[in-house]
Amino acid sequence: MPPGVLAISYPIAIISDIHANLEALRAVLDDIDRRKVEHIICLGDNVGYGPNPRECLDLVIERCDWSLMGNHDFAALYEPTNFNAGAESAAFWTRRQLEVEPDAEARARRWAFLGELRVRQTFDGILCVHGSPRRPINEYIFVDDVATAPTKMAQIFERIDHCCLVGHTHVQGLFTDEPDFYSPDEFEFTYKFNDWEKVIVNAGSVGQPRDRDPRAAYGILYEDRVEFIRLEYDIATTIRKIEAIPEVNDFFGQRLLEGR
Repeated sequence: MPPGVLAISYPIAIISDIHANLEALRAVLDDIDRRKVEHIICLGDNVGYGPNPRECLDLVIERCDWSLMGNHDFAALYEPTNFNAGAESAAFWTRRQLEVEPDAEARARRWAFLGELRVRQTFDGILCVHGSPRRPINEYIFVDDVATAPTKMAQIFERIDHCCLVGHTHVQGLFTDEPDFYSPDEFEFTYKFNDWEKVIVNAGSVGQPRDRDPRAAYGILYEDRVEFIRLEYDIATTIRKIEAIPEVNDFFGQRLLEGR
């Protein structure tokens, strides 16, 4: 099998943009277990912004079939690129937490995991990236792009055979090659694929949603459809943890209350 192409069986839970939010990740994993979904893939940004990078990395290593490289994973491993001051400070704090881990085996395992993350994966003809097919780590595919950037959308869809899974924007929903964007409530949270169209699926953010819904977001992929899921979790605990870390801006906690 060519590099970057994996065999995997359905159903598959799609998680992304955990951002070191342990409470949200645990809620999502518990729900996945309750639904008896055996396979989990992560589209990147395991760390950044949140207070529990080590614990979240450990859970992703333990529970996911694989994860991709997100821009915040890249920042922790290498350098923050085009980050604002708050995000940069959080990235350096995250790196420090990984560096000061007293357990040498755990420390080495997490660094090795980050260092081996791919920027894209393919399975069953489905392309998986964190950002976009053009720039897999850093490019955002915004909802407004369907109206304001038609050339960008056309170029992105040219790189897709049928379906692409993305994260990065923290906005749950689905793009078609019309182009158009549909939020999950427009199709009752389950979208059935059609043979004649290309789609880009964003399962949303586990740990830092930005679609004005504070609930943790993830998706479940079947052979013929994708289901979008939202879950309540203990946001207050995550906020308290962030506020106890001087290097992490309190805003990254408070924004969780509004999903922005």
